[in-house]
Amino acid sequence: MTIVNSPLCLGYRTPGHPEKPSRVERTVELLRSQKVLPLQWAEPGVATEAQLLRAHTAACLARLKVEEDFDADTAWHPDIGAHARRSVGAGLKAMDLALAGTPAFSLMRPPGHHAERNRSMGFCYLGSVAIAALEAQASGLRAAIFDFDVHHGNGTENIVAGCDGVAFASVHQYPAYPGTGGADVGPNCFNYPVAPATPRAQWRDILRRALDRLQATQPQVLAVSAGFDAYTEDPLANGTLVQEDFHWIGQQVRSLGIPTFSILEGGYSLDLPELILMYLLGVSGK
Repeated sequence: MTIVNSPLCLGYRTPGHPEKPSRVERTVELLRSQKVLPLQWAEPGVATEAQLLRAHTAACLARLKVEEDFDADTAWHPDIGAHARRSVGAGLKAMDLALAGTPAFSLMRPPGHHAERNRSMGFCYLGSVAIAALEAQASGLRAAIFDFDVHHGNGTENIVAGCDGVAFASVHQYPAYPGTGGADVGPNCFNYPVAPATPRAQWRDILRRALDRLQATQPQVLAVSAGFDAYTEDPLANGTLVQEDFHWIGQQVRSLGIPTFSILEGGYSLDLPELILMYLLGVSGK
């Protein structure tokens, strides 16, 4: 397992905002100190303009330079465009590692799955997982995206809906932010809404059904939007999952037997580092 990370991702913050540098900083500390899972570390790659423009409009990229907040949840920061591109580059690096036979996890910020083709929103500026999947598609591979963040991956869906060779499945609380994901969209975007406070066993059943549907598309690479905010102690939603469920999710992902990489999305509890480690142990077969 390789962790793709750069300390530069800690270089912006909004006071009081849940998407804060300590999410990644504390996780890096735990992963470097733990002894149960051998890890390698890698720096992000570099995202090209052509790769970005497969997923986003030129206007969306230009907007990253405008010194004005995107919405009430998504602030503008100096160099936010560079931070977002670096996060995209980390996702692309993770994919390259996975295709070379090494499962990888992009431990970066900002997240990306709410960023739509022409709009940054929901703590997200550029759609890292969608950009990686479209890069795989452009290389002639069938790609699948599995999003288990508690919030619907509306941005990923907006970008890949209708794209041949890319399948997307999102399991998420509904109703909840951003208010989308109540039904499938087009022939390739599969949504699995879960009511607030749904028991863990039902969550697991729904997650497995989503993976089965993706597996039926015969993907050659799997991109995972790994959000840990369906955790019962997370402050931003009403999920019921516990630590062992994230280990189980990792095991289910591993069971597909295809090259897999994961990208950190949400997860705002103090237990986030432990949740990520549990997931990585599952993906690694431990």
